[in-house]
Amino acid sequence: MVKVAVLGATGYTALELIKILLRNPQVQITAVTTRQEDAPPIHMIHQSLFGRLDLKCEDLSPAEVCNRAEFVFCCLPHVASMEAVPRLLEGGCRVVDLSADYRLNSPVVYERWYGHVHSDAGRLGKTIYGLPELWSERIPGQRLIANPGCYTSTAILGLAPFIKGGCIEPTGIIIDAKSGVSGAGRTPKLNTLFSECNESMSAYSAGNKHRHLPEIEQVLTEACGVTVEAIFTPHLVPMDRGIIATMYGKLKNPATDAQLIGAAREFYAGKPFIRVVDHLPATKDSAYTNYCDITVRTARGQAIIIACLDNLIKGAAGVAVQNFNLMCGFPETTGLLA
Repeated sequence: MVKVAVLGATGYTALELIKILLRNPQVQITAVTTRQEDAPPIHMIHQSLFGRLDLKCEDLSPAEVCNRAEFVFCCLPHVASMEAVPRLLEGGCRVVDLSADYRLNSPVVYERWYGHVHSDAGRLGKTIYGLPELWSERIPGQRLIANPGCYTSTAILGLAPFIKGGCIEPTGIIIDAKSGVSGAGRTPKLNTLFSECNESMSAYSAGNKHRHLPEIEQVLTEACGVTVEAIFTPHLVPMDRGIIATMYGKLKNPATDAQLIGAAREFYAGKPFIRVVDHLPATKDSAYTNYCDITVRTARGQAIIIACLDNLIKGAAGVAVQNFNLMCGFPETTGLLA
């Protein structure tokens, strides 16, 4: 059994992660942390864990975490994560980092988009980006994996088959994405209060101002071998969870719906958590699962690519466990299939 710690255990992603880990026969959860001073039991923070996990949330130093665990899921916010990760690695732990701190290759790009100088810049560009559908062969044996974000996973998984396969132009891509409110995290914010977001839908970070854009372009460029440029507009929709992204790319050559769907199925053959479907997927289809549903339609020389996933699972906790399984040599699906 692998002794596992979850850092930053009070958020929505951490809850989903703990629930998945409790189903994983290879895992023993030995520590959960919070910066709260009163060290509440985890079931007082996440009441659905009552009777399932008997641990207190403690404010532990990285050294104390390493004394209790050999593997760490770091659910801390950006900046806090880069401060903890080097000390966890020095203490002998392997780490999946769910923040954005190790996803980008350039410290200059990181500082521009996140507003902080990276204190562990030597690992940028060397840390493997943990999207198993693209790079499962790179993940086994790694000590640190940068876990993807939810918007990025949806866009990258939807676009990759068609860019890499030469079906669509790699520039001029439009990504129109919509996410449930849990994507904004558990900390109360004015725009996510019920009376503000219920019965309403709004765009935000429009004009290519969202932090996930450079991540999307960087990963697709590396995976597809061509420079990828996109316009990305995210929206907040009044539902708990889920992401749907509708993406538009100019076809390089005429193609039918069936031909493009076939190309996507071939690209993702053997990938257990990608479902290339004939119908138009909805967020409820993949809710509470680790699946990403993808389809495509054509119109007026454009490919219209639609991808859906659960932002808390396939967009965060579920793919983190995929990375854990691959890092440790377990079957990729362990704990992730109902």
